[in-house]
Amino acid sequence: MQHFEIAVVGAGLAGSLAALAFADTGRSVALIAPAPGRPDGRTTALMDQSLDLLRRLGLWEAVAPLAAPLASMRIIDGTDRLLRAPTVTFHAAEVGLQAFGHNIPNAPFLDLLDREASKRPTLTRIVASLSQLDLEEDKARLFLDDGQSVTADLVVGADGRKSGAREAADIGLRNWSYPQAAIVLNFSHQLPHQNISTEFHTAHGPFTQVPMPGGLRSSLVWVQSPEDAKAMLALSKDELSLAVERRMQSMLGKVTVDTTPQSFPLSGMTAKSFGKGRVILVGEAAHAFPPIGAQGLNLSLRDIGAALSLLGTSAIAADIGSRYDAKRRADVFTRTLGVDLLNRSLLSDFLPVQMLRAAGLQALASISPLRNLMMHEGLHPGSALTGLRNALRKKIGRQGA
Repeated sequence: MQHFEIAVVGAGLAGSLAALAFADTGRSVALIAPAPGRPDGRTTALMDQSLDLLRRLGLWEAVAPLAAPLASMRIIDGTDRLLRAPTVTFHAAEVGLQAFGHNIPNAPFLDLLDREASKRPTLTRIVASLSQLDLEEDKARLFLDDGQSVTADLVVGADGRKSGAREAADIGLRNWSYPQAAIVLNFSHQLPHQNISTEFHTAHGPFTQVPMPGGLRSSLVWVQSPEDAKAMLALSKDELSLAVERRMQSMLGKVTVDTTPQSFPLSGMTAKSFGKGRVILVGEAAHAFPPIGAQGLNLSLRDIGAALSLLGTSAIAADIGSRYDAKRRADVFTRTLGVDLLNRSLLSDFLPVQMLRAAGLQALASISPLRNLMMHEGLHPGSALTGLRNALRKKIGRQGA
């Protein structure tokens, strides 16, 4: 039975990046997942902090040509409610950056990660599915559907919402759903996007256009009621293209949908623990929420960073799961809560909620220091609170002097 220090179960973006990061520490790593299915037509927006991991892994030079920079991010109130918020635009230049992050098509990104995995001498790719996981005090035993079995000091569950690793570790879930569905597609447009991402806040959820490479293509996540999403999928390509153009107020000129749209119901999930014994959970095995604010994979990469910080160079301890859980709890909770509250505020017809949301966006539009604070927080989670705490300490210190 072959032994690895770390076994990563799941070879999506989070699992593949985790396996590469662990292998680059010199640990022996197994990346276990079945052969990929149909190409993933979605895109992923990675913020500047997340791109630091790609740079450390030596991947950024290969990824950069695939990616479109996000130089500006614009929020437009697309509702017809009595209280409408002003348009807010965040410019990366305001915080000294050329771009907040980059939008990367998933399919070529995954292909690149697969090629990179084959170059790592301490990383072994095993094309199989996990059938059974037995957890012991000193190791974990993984039984695979092709008859193989391996042991590992640490199992990293990166196998999505229906994680077998999470189930085997007997880690429970908290699930919730929303009265919404998301349509995902890519489209070409007549006018250049100028590296601006635009998010329309509608009464049924966000409509988010994100730039793709080349200047004349964008990806779209359109959140609607399930009934409207079903009707939208029944439209012809020409009818759907016109609907997208109208929703965008023709900002990008004539629109042509050039991929087959996909739809999925919106829901949220968090594991009741992010680690237990010799198992830790990353990505959607640990947390999942609506595609709002480019939080998904960025949060997953912070999972990987936390795991790396706990590994060190010595033998992997039997309590790494509980230590990882404690390290990730605050970040996952605050991001999940933030996305949930924002989404529900769009759905609410309760006037005080609409007033609070409009007032908040008005403040961001008109108060430059507050806008800068929020941009720093989005790029580097926790930095806003730290900066505010340090500023207060300096002020109190000056008063005391």
